[in-house]
Amino acid sequence: MSTESILVADDSERTREGIAELLRGRGYEVHTAGDGREAIKAIDATFFNLALIDLNMPKASGMTVLNHLKEHSPESIGIIITGHGTIQNAVEAIKAGAFDYLAKPVRMDEIHIVLQRALEYRDLKRENIMLKRQVKRKYRFANFVGDSRPMQQVFSIVEKVADTDSTVLIFGESGTGKELVARAIHYHSGRGDKPLIPVNCGAIPEDLLESELFGHEKGAFTNAIRTRIGRFEMADGGTIFLDEVGEMSPGLQVKLLRLLQEKRFERLGGNRTLECDIRIVAATNKDLERAVKEGKFREDLFYRLNVIPIEVAPLRERASDIPLLASHFLESFAKSKKSRIKGISPRAMEALRQYHWPGNVRELENLMERLVILTEGETIDLVDLPEEIAGARKTKATTPLEIHLEGGSLSDAVEEFERQLIIQALHKTGWVKNQAAKLLKMNRTTLVEKMKRQKIQKASPAV
Repeated sequence: MSTESILVADDSERTREGIAELLRGRGYEVHTAGDGREAIKAIDATFFNLALIDLNMPKASGMTVLNHLKEHSPESIGIIITGHGTIQNAVEAIKAGAFDYLAKPVRMDEIHIVLQRALEYRDLKRENIMLKRQVKRKYRFANFVGDSRPMQQVFSIVEKVADTDSTVLIFGESGTGKELVARAIHYHSGRGDKPLIPVNCGAIPEDLLESELFGHEKGAFTNAIRTRIGRFEMADGGTIFLDEVGEMSPGLQVKLLRLLQEKRFERLGGNRTLECDIRIVAATNKDLERAVKEGKFREDLFYRLNVIPIEVAPLRERASDIPLLASHFLESFAKSKKSRIKGISPRAMEALRQYHWPGNVRELENLMERLVILTEGETIDLVDLPEEIAGARKTKATTPLEIHLEGGSLSDAVEEFERQLIIQALHKTGWVKNQAAKLLKMNRTTLVEKMKRQKIQKASPAV
């Protein structure tokens, strides 16, 4: 039996009671009202899942009742009942928020069909809201994996800028998680319930990217057989994420600059100026400042995009995040693939920490998925890792001494090994001596003396 509550408001007693009898027979809870004022009082007193409202009623029109329903009970669904001569008015009512309309004389089978469609729509709407909440939970700051200083800085900036409309430019190598940062910014902003439209500017051919972004009119080019809206129009009210924005051609850069400045654009082949309300979040794995100096990227566009810069460090520069990320991916894949894998051995984890990860977080994620599928035991061990990763631990531990013990004294090798460790610590801490000294577990003055003795300066090559 259905527990849906329905209001039937109609000044015709025959229509009102006929509909009410049908609905009660199908298990609905039904309340009736003989005029507009009575209907408004019922809406104020009781929540109705649906309301069937006659368009022409005394004391308050059906439009007045519908507007009251939408204002005071926005989750309720309104359906208009109208005579044949007022179909145009029913269409206007739909524009005002009615779900559908029924024409008199009302057919009982038609009522049932319209009500079923209305309830299905209601359920889909609730499901959509629930999914959006789940997406927001997925991109909560607490769900970001990483306790390294570089990632904590990213989290801090994202939290500060998310609920603004400022343009954000995210820098980082491929696979570092730039899109994850962009999604967190969007879903924690006031635009979170609006679209987030991602565009990979490097993956779309240059001759198609303009149409993809700005849309085109019918006949704009050979294969333009119909008008198509672009990604900027799709993102209206929300956010557009321009990944690999450094790949844009000079012509497109000019158009993007105008959109940033004026919030207006034209479709390809069109002469009508369109306005859009969007937030732009861009990302790049290129050094755009160098591209500006080389004349490959517009300086004015760079400064328009680079209002809020966010740098996502490569995984090799935040090794402390590797165990957290590996465990996170392991748990996620083990659950989704129903695997019996329970953990990673200390030897295997140390090898993961020592590896340089050219593919960054994406490479680590792909590896953990592969290991969850292929590993036969309950624990991932060193033998389960690919050779280039399993060998990383041994290579990093032995290479400096092996190289310098050939043709040199032990003291020379130790001194060179110490030099390399100091340079690594300085690189990891951005050449902040206090932090490098803490990392090496020595006093700052001792570190400074060793740097002077070994002539270590910021221009020293990374190791």
